[in-house]
This record gives sequence, structure tokens and C-alpha cells, in this order.
Amino acid sequence: MNVTLGQKLIRTKAVVPYKGEAATAPVDTGSTGLARTLGLFPLTMIGVGATIGTGIFLTMAEAVPKAGPAVILSFLIAAVTAGLTALCYAELAGRIPASGSSYSFAYATVGEFAAFIMAACLLLEYGLAASATAIGWSDYLNNFLVNAFGFHIPDALRSSMFVSGKGGLEVHAGHFNLPPVLLVILCGILLARGTRESATTNAVMVLIKLAILVFFVVVALTGFNMDNFHPFFLADVVDKPGGMAGVAAAAGTVFFSFIGLDTIATAGEEVKNPMRNVPIAIISALLIVTLFYMLVAVSALGAQPAHMFEGQSAGLAVILSNVTGQAWPALVLSAGAIISVFSVTLVTIYGQTRILYAISRDGLIPKTFQKVNPTTHAPVQNTLIVCLVVGCVAGLVDSTFLWDMVSMGTLTAFMVVSIAVPVIRHKQGGAMPNKGFKVPFGPYLIPALSVCACLYIMKDLSLTTYRVFAVWMTVAVVTYFGYGMRNSRLNHPAP
Repeated sequence: MNVTLGQKLIRTKAVVPYKGEAATAPVDTGSTGLARTLGLFPLTMIGVGATIGTGIFLTMAEAVPKAGPAVILSFLIAAVTAGLTALCYAELAGRIPASGSSYSFAYATVGEFAAFIMAACLLLEYGLAASATAIGWSDYLNNFLVNAFGFHIPDALRSSMFVSGKGGLEVHAGHFNLPPVLLVILCGILLARGTRESATTNAVMVLIKLAILVFFVVVALTGFNMDNFHPFFLADVVDKPGGMAGVAAAAGTVFFSFIGLDTIATAGEEVKNPMRNVPIAIISALLIVTLFYMLVAVSALGAQPAHMFEGQSAGLAVILSNVTGQAWPALVLSAGAIISVFSVTLVTIYGQTRILYAISRDGLIPKTFQKVNPTTHAPVQNTLIVCLVVGCVAGLVDSTFLWDMVSMGTLTAFMVVSIAVPVIRHKQGGAMPNKGFKVPFGPYLIPALSVCACLYIMKDLSLTTYRVFAVWMTVAVVTYFGYGMRNSRLNHPAP
């Protein structure tokens, strides 16, 4: 039977429900090799590990100058938006317990072409998030080495060749940011050893960084000054928004920090009892990270005036040094940040590899990305390719280019997930297999609110972000029509 172009664009992949603990193979017929090894605790820690660290350790210097003390509202807006979407993720993860997260959800609901575009957004989101966090790791590593040993990494080895300056792109010949590349190499080695080992290491690192953030809050509160919150909203100045416009702009900058919710969903095929564990892990991770974000943001702003955050490297460590007048608290904080950002980079690279695995298995990109090592059950070649790309970006490009692009990819993914809920409810007649989680108040209210909240944040992203995103989407469309559509597994359905 001839299939028209329009039918190919909107064809969907059948949903195969989870069949119990004994099933260790992926849910799709004909796929190979990911094992269900993750329980509820390590899965929750994957979400927390991908979230706590980036938004607090690295982006305060980007967000506070936009919103002032009202950046607290920015975190709340981002958290509420992520919370609405988390409910949608929780239902879809139960209905479609597969690798690929939003990509798999889109493929089962709105069609192949939309799923491929969604995949491009996820690849942008995860790849740039891993690069950006690895870059931020360099500042805290240098701060730690200075406080501990008096050793300063040479500027040429911890700064990027391509930097965003006031006059546009600046090229600093001879500069290469080496520490992020070393971090990516370490993450790649660990991920190649297998998911169970990576998840256990990540869980330990997450518990350490939560303890470090509690330490920061306690010490910072000793220098708390309520005057630092006045005026609460940033006044309008040249090139900077004021009032709620600044709050919304900052919300767009910090929103990518909630990428951890999507990361949990990328692990759907490696989770024991995903119908129960994935929804609980998503909601638990959201509650944990929101609590810690608010505690750290309030204590940091109470300990340091908002105007001091701009351009501040290793900002939380500097705050502790200023509050106590001693070096050891900053040393402890920097050590915690090194561990924290390591875990964020590890989990975002993991998420990237699992999305590529899912796309490759569907035939939309080359088979290299779905090959799994028979011993470790890890997609080793996939991991090596991802680490190579992430390492090159982290070593050469300034993180200023990356933050808003990650938020753009995350927001787009969240909107597609929200739209997918009423679609799959309609397709499945509203029934939920195995008594899994369902979005409350019907299939339309929460998803609609989620989409509106994402659009509210997205509207304040920079024009440059939209231009780069448009170029990336163009590349995705050309790739789909040039390779993906012709090689899709749905062209050869099983008898």
C-alpha cells in the first residue's frame, strides 16, 4: 500500500505497555539490550543530580542581574511551570515506559515528524546543558585549587576561544578551556561502565552536594541582611528590564535548571516497575530541588547585595569567604560544587545518549547510536560520540552562548509533553494501564496551564536565541527529509 507524504509525517509508533518486573528488554519489539536496573531512589537521584547544581552554583550570576532580589520569584515561576509539566510527564511515563522521554511521547501521540523535531530540541537541550555545566565546573575547580594549594590554573587553559563580548563574538586565539574537557572524559568513562554503576556514583554525589548546600545556607544566614532585598524589583536601567519583565527574563535563564525532570523520563526502559517509580521520582525530584533552590537563593541574596552577583565566578564560594572572612568555608563549598557539577554533567550526558539510542532504534538516525555493549549493557559508541561533541563545545565556546538555548529546548520539550496528554487520553479512551498516575482535573486543564506558563517564560528569551534555534530547526528538518523519513522502521512494519 502506498503511503502519502502526509501520512508519513503523522504516523505514530504503537505503545507497548510494561509487562512486569521480569521484562529486562526494552518495550519495543526488535530492540536490543537496555536492562531494567534502576529502582526508585537512584532514579530520583538522577533527577535531582541533573537539576540541583546548575541553577544554583552557576546561573545566579546570570539571573540576579536581570531580576535583582526578585529572582526568587523567577525560581518560583520556573518551579510552578515545571510542576505543571511534571504532572504531564508522570502520566506519560506510565503510559509509555520507554527511553527517549519527550521524543518517545511525541512519537506515540502526535506523529513521526513532530517527534523528530522534538528529538532535535532534546539534543540541543542536553548537549548544550552538558557543555554549559562543564564550563561552570572550571571556575569552582580553580577556586578550590587556589584556596587549597595556592595554585591558579593559567587563564589560557580555563577560558574559551570563542567569547561573547559587547561588540559580538570575540576570538581569543590560543585559549582552550581544558578542565571541562577532562570532566567530560571522566563522565564518558563512567557511563561506558554501565547504568547501574553510573547511577550509584551519581546518588552518592547528590547526597554530598545536598549536605554542602545545607552547609552554605547555615553559614550564609549568619551574614543575612534584610536590606539586601530592598528594592525588591530591579529598577529599569539601560539594556536591562525592570519589574516583572526582569523576573520573566531571569525565569527563562534559570528554567533549564529543571532539566532533571526530563532526564528521569529518558531512563524509562531501565527502570524497575516504571508505572510506579517514574511518576513518584519525577514529583519527588521536583519537590526536593525547589526546596533547595529557594533556600539557597534567599540565603545568598540575604548575604550579598544583588549588584555584586554580576560577572561573579564561583559566586557561592565567594559569598562564604566574604561572610566569614576565612578561606575554609569557600574551600568546602568549592569542593561541593566540583562534585555537584560533576553529577549534573554526568546525568545530562546520560540523557543525551538515551535519546540518541531511542531515535536510532526507530531508524531515524544511523544504527551506530543503538549498539549496546553485551557486557555493560551501555551504548558505548553512542557515549563516545556524545562526549566528543560535548567536550569540543565546552572547550571552545563561552557558556554565555548556551544558557538560554538550553532553556529554549527545555521549554519546547515541556510544551510537547503537555500537548501529548490529551492526545494519548483520546487514543486510549482515557483508560490508564495498570492503575498508573493520571493528571488531575481532566486531560485539558493542567496541560493547558503548562503550555501557557512555558510560553510566558519563552517570550522573554533573547532574539539571538530565537535565531540560533531557527537555524537548528532548519538543520533538523533537512535531516529528517534527507535521512530519517526514508530509513524509518515504520517503513517496514513487522508482519
